[in-house]
Amino acid sequence: MNKIKLLYVFLLLAFTQVTGQSVTLGESGGWLETAYVKWQPVEGAGRYNVYYSGEGVVNKKVDDYLIRSYGSYFRADVLGLKAGSYTISVSPVIGGVEAPGATTSTLTVLPHDRNGFAFANGRVPGGYKADGTPKDNAVIIYITQNSKNNVTFDVVTNNKGNTTNYVGFQNIISGIKKGYENRPFIFRLVGNITDFATMEGGDIVLENKNNTNSHITVEGVGNDATANGWGIRVKNATNIQINNLGFLNCDSSEGDNIGMQQNNTHIWAHNNDLFYGNAGSDADQIKGDGALDNKGTTFATYAYNHFWDSGKGSLLGLSEGSNAGLYVTYHHNWFDHSDSRHPRVRYYSAHIYNNYFDGVSKYGSGSTLGSSLFVENNYFRNSKNPMMISMQGTDVWSPSKQMNDPGNQGTFSGENGGMIKAFNNVIDTDIATNSMRFVAYGDPNPEFNIPGKISSTVDFDAYLATTRGEEVPNTVKSFRGANTYNNFDTDADLYVKNLVVEDPTVARDKVKVYAGRVQGGDIKWAFDNLIDDKSYAVIPALKALLTGYGTSLVYIQAEAPSSQTLVNTSGNKDQTVAENVAIAPIVFTWGGDATDVAITGLPANGLTVTKNASAKTATITGTPTASTAYSVTTTGGSGASISISGSVTVGTTPPPASGGEIHNFTTSEKVSTFYSITGNMNSTNGSQTYDGNTLTRRIKIESSTNISYTTTEESTLTLVFDADFSKKIKFNGENYTATNGVLVIPNVPAGTHAITKGDTTNLFYIKTVYANMATSDINKAQVSVYPNPVSDVLRINTAGQKILNVKVYSFAGNVVKNITEVKGDSVDLRNLNTGNYIVTITTDKGTVTKKIIKK
Repeated sequence: MNKIKLLYVFLLLAFTQVTGQSVTLGESGGWLETAYVKWQPVEGAGRYNVYYSGEGVVNKKVDDYLIRSYGSYFRADVLGLKAGSYTISVSPVIGGVEAPGATTSTLTVLPHDRNGFAFANGRVPGGYKADGTPKDNAVIIYITQNSKNNVTFDVVTNNKGNTTNYVGFQNIISGIKKGYENRPFIFRLVGNITDFATMEGGDIVLENKNNTNSHITVEGVGNDATANGWGIRVKNATNIQINNLGFLNCDSSEGDNIGMQQNNTHIWAHNNDLFYGNAGSDADQIKGDGALDNKGTTFATYAYNHFWDSGKGSLLGLSEGSNAGLYVTYHHNWFDHSDSRHPRVRYYSAHIYNNYFDGVSKYGSGSTLGSSLFVENNYFRNSKNPMMISMQGTDVWSPSKQMNDPGNQGTFSGENGGMIKAFNNVIDTDIATNSMRFVAYGDPNPEFNIPGKISSTVDFDAYLATTRGEEVPNTVKSFRGANTYNNFDTDADLYVKNLVVEDPTVARDKVKVYAGRVQGGDIKWAFDNLIDDKSYAVIPALKALLTGYGTSLVYIQAEAPSSQTLVNTSGNKDQTVAENVAIAPIVFTWGGDATDVAITGLPANGLTVTKNASAKTATITGTPTASTAYSVTTTGGSGASISISGSVTVGTTPPPASGGEIHNFTTSEKVSTFYSITGNMNSTNGSQTYDGNTLTRRIKIESSTNISYTTTEESTLTLVFDADFSKKIKFNGENYTATNGVLVIPNVPAGTHAITKGDTTNLFYIKTVYANMATSDINKAQVSVYPNPVSDVLRINTAGQKILNVKVYSFAGNVVKNITEVKGDSVDLRNLNTGNYIVTITTDKGTVTKKIIKK
């Protein structure tokens, strides 16, 4: 009895100790698809649990790697948020028990600006969706100063799905570069990270064999993630995102903070702080080599980066030798007392808009070798020579001689010129320490009282358009090389034509807030405009700040010393399955001073947990009925508890469609939401026509090729191959023979289907047409559904067409509701679970498909 009383008193005292503690929150805020909170340490707390809520998420736990101690305060950052309103809650864990916490006020999260050529053809580079949340099945790997050389991951390394274990950041990337890994990867860098044990010439090199199904993000956490002493080089890659990192003291063999090396497409580098690198061997490398260089890379966007007194900002183009198909966007960058190359362009078509050129000491944007630059709505503050074309105009103007002097002047190595179209830029002389000079084509009344304007139809800096959509006449040519502007900005197939850009002053103010890392990063520096606007020398105090940089980070909660251990030994804590499909068992093993684990969020939704005390394991199994988040936390008498969170997602496989599904490899390569495509694109183009399309790009039909898809009704399949192909292709394991490069297979039943190699050939085009669509004359634009999202009753507007049938499909392709008698114009969906669905509406004119969200 005495023992029971003693235990009661002990538990009462422990409870009193826990409930007596409180969390004092400090600064908190929302940012671009992230939010953060700071708080004061709580006495006796061994760890903290941090949760966030908002935009359909309720109390989702934050990974321990995102919770860091800075001695006098803690900070947590929440990444991968869609735009909206959120709150963050912080609870201390004392003696293994979570105490009551504190919650922030509502935080507003804004979306990233996903404009530019990187997003052409519907691509969204990196591991995040267009709404800012991680893509389905995304793998998130944290890189810290402690883990950078020993982090491990099993990477798919052949076409059979076999995996190989790689150790270290660069080695994991080396596994991905084999080109068989289709999962999105998000590498999150935490804190100040110096050189790795394994690098390539002092750089981390990102490659994925240009696998269009592969997506890689490398991003910093919070405002103090730095690449200190090394750069990132990208080659033979696609769908790459690099953001929220501070680059300083780079001493790699290439010398670039961020360098696009060769054969890259769809690259998005944004919100980075770009500081001095180590001095190179050349005289113009005193501040390091390039801050952000682009060679052999197209369809790229460089946005919201902060260039801090860079010597050479961004080289665009080197030895490509052709102008065809080379497109890059620069927008909302802060060229902060950066000297030159913003960018310096060969060959490329470059869209340069809404940037802030702040005290540029040499020149802004430069055009050579037939490049075409559309420079619009930028703000130039006291920036010398805002725009120049090689060997003409301002480029060859001698201030001392007050005349053009091409024999002794010239910034661009005497190269042939390109062409610049300028529109609605603000040129602000401000304190006028720079001799800003701009010569517009055919301008009889120069705006800036330009001295020495000579024959501006020959010696000019840019064609100044009177309207944004004006085409530059082909009679406007560069003085050296007679190159013309290609008017890419008026091409209806490109995003530029219809883009709505901001007023230059609005863009300038926005850039000053959002360029660079979260909250402007942890390295603060104020330029002296009177001196630094016109100087291109190294600033000794800034250089010393960078070379002596040291993080104030004390420890990361995931790496906090503890005598307790917890490991996800099955390596699959996050899974995505279709409806009615069981998950692979998820196993956690505890050890050290941990005596047990507590599991929150389970059992639920068809998932259960089984513990084995002797083996110290907890196993999660079952067939989930809804998406479920959970956390596993160690408990014990001593040492800080350790927590691992995971999630099981239901029904995010590509949806079926009830209309014709067309895939054109020329326009979309291997990216499709209907067909699952594995294989290699042919590096050589072919030639074929079908359905009025001119087809050039093609996938190889070989042993490694597999194209699968799911239909919900009977359909007809059409495949278009090389024009001379009259051999066999396998469909669902059976051989079919093409005729003159075309194969039509009618009466394909509903179900899952696969296209594989029969004989070797190339495939240009795939089309699936449902039987009830073949003769349909339905006007899809007339059919609409509302409200969407829907809570209970979905209403259908068919503009007078008679509704014959409505079917609702899960994203796994299962019919969850089949309504053969529709009364009026409404369908009762209140018995459906919350989630995303496909609705097919068949009228007397045909069938149309709509995607809906059930609240």
